[in-house]
Order: sequence, then C-alpha cells, then structure tokens
Amino acid sequence: KGGIICDPRQMSIHEVERLSRGYVRAISQFVGPTKDIPAPDVFTNSQIMAWMMDEYSSLDKFNSPGFITGKPIVLGGSQGRDRSTALGVVIAIEQAAKRRGIDVKDARVVIQGFGNAGSFLAKFLYDMGAKVVGISDAYGALHDPEGLDIDYLLDRRDSFGTVTNLFEDTISNKELFEIDCDILVPAAIANQITEDNALDIKASIVVEAANGPTTPEATRILTERDVLLVPDVLASAGGVTVSYFEWVQNNEGYYWTEEEVNEKLRDKLITAFDTIYELSQNRKIDMRLAAYIVGIKRTAEAARYRGWA
Repeated sequence: KGGIICDPRQMSIHEVERLSRGYVRAISQFVGPTKDIPAPDVFTNSQIMAWMMDEYSSLDKFNSPGFITGKPIVLGGSQGRDRSTALGVVIAIEQAAKRRGIDVKDARVVIQGFGNAGSFLAKFLYDMGAKVVGISDAYGALHDPEGLDIDYLLDRRDSFGTVTNLFEDTISNKELFEIDCDILVPAAIANQITEDNALDIKASIVVEAANGPTTPEATRILTERDVLLVPDVLASAGGVTVSYFEWVQNNEGYYWTEEEVNEKLRDKLITAFDTIYELSQNRKIDMRLAAYIVGIKRTAEAARYRGWA
C-alpha cells in the first residue's frame, strides 16, 4: 500500500494528473510488472491509473500495461474490474447468508460508505431484491426501514460518492450502526467497528468490504455474540483478485469477457469461503483467524519446499 496525502476534491484535474505522474516517478524503482503492482483505492479511478501507466511506460521506454491495474479497458484494463470489489462482497454475503439461513432477496442491509465499492454493492443488492435500509458517505447517513431507492441516490451522487448532503433528514454514523438489519457492510475506512459500538450492532452478519474496519476487540465481542464476521481479507478480495486477472491478461495479450471474469472470480471466492468457514467451525474460531491460518499454512508449506525452513 502507498498513497499521497491530499484531498483531490479540492484539486483541478490537471493538478491531480501532475501529482499522479510525480508519484510514479518517485516510486518507479520499487514497482514494476514483475515487482510490485499498484492498484486503485480511495479517491482514485481508471483515469488516474491511465496517467500512472503512461508515466511508467515513458520511464521504462516500453509500453507496460502490466505495471498497474484498474486501467481503462482501451489501455488493457479488465472487464468487470470497476465493480469486482463489490461483486466479491456480494459473493461473500450470499455464502454467509446461506450459512445463517437468510435469503438475500429478503434481507435488510446497511452499507457504510457509498464510494466505488459501496455504491456498486448497493446497486447489486437492490437489483437482487434486498432492502438497503441504510447507507452513508463522508457527510452523514440515510435510513429508511422500507428500503432506500438506490437508483435515485446513484443518479444524484457526485463523483466522490457524496449524496447525503442533498437531504435534510439524515442520521449520524453512530446511528447507522444501530439500525435493525440482517447484514452490516462497513465499506468505508478502517477502525469503524470498535469495542464502543460492537454491542450496539443488531446485524447477525457483518461483511467487511473496507480494509480493517473492525478492531481486534470488536472482533472478539461480535464473535462472542455469535455474529458471523466475514473478514476483509476474504470479503474484499474481489478487487485484488480481478487485478490479478488483469495482470494475467496483460501478460497473455488475450482478454476475457466480463462473464468469464465473473465466473472465475466466483469460483475463487466460493472455494476460499468454504475453506475458511469450515476451518473456523472445526476449530471454533472466528473467520479472520481461520483465514490467517489458511494463508500462513500455505506460505509455510511453499517456503519448506523451497528450502527456506
């Protein structure tokens, strides 16, 4: 992970471009198609990835689409990459709901965050028939026990995912987590579910779409309350998985359809979910610890075969 401390909402598009290119010049010796590969995150988009790819290619004196992922399709981006994080969360929700006997079509869902992942997730669930009863952005939150009109909100949000500033009847982020719902999805920033609010959460399933939204103490509290917590390392893996798919396609020079991408993603994530959930049940541990055990075991086994241990 890396980034620039700035607020692109206060910058012109030309300033963002110059900053993006300057960032690549600063990190160029540490990254590359066979070293470390950047990908989109908060306040970035495919245009920024395109500028960065172009700058690296200029420095490398070779067209290097595999240097970065999340690019526009015309520059070697993958079909479905823009919504892959959200689709991965949907797959995790479906698998978790199945274990708890919940039909997603009848579920009440709260989503913290209405950026790239949160907005696509809300749209996916809305189209599936679920009631999205709460959403939030950086300025506040909206709640409707009968379900929010997601299409209406998407039509009115700005490029940074802001929409609540258009409404007078809003609630706080604290109140958002207290909404009576079946599934809670933190899809914003880190450390949002803590020991101070974990007891107030009414959802029976929490699916982490953001990176590190739940503190260790809150994880313990939720687990003791029999809340099924699907950790970020699994639930938010859709984006990084399709980034890998994009890199593979760049290397092959052959590109898949969106249906192929989504099918491969679904296969990967369902297999991972099954493995982690089964271990968590057998060991009577939370899914985060189970995911770490699976990952460390695979890494240790690879190291042993290579003679590192």
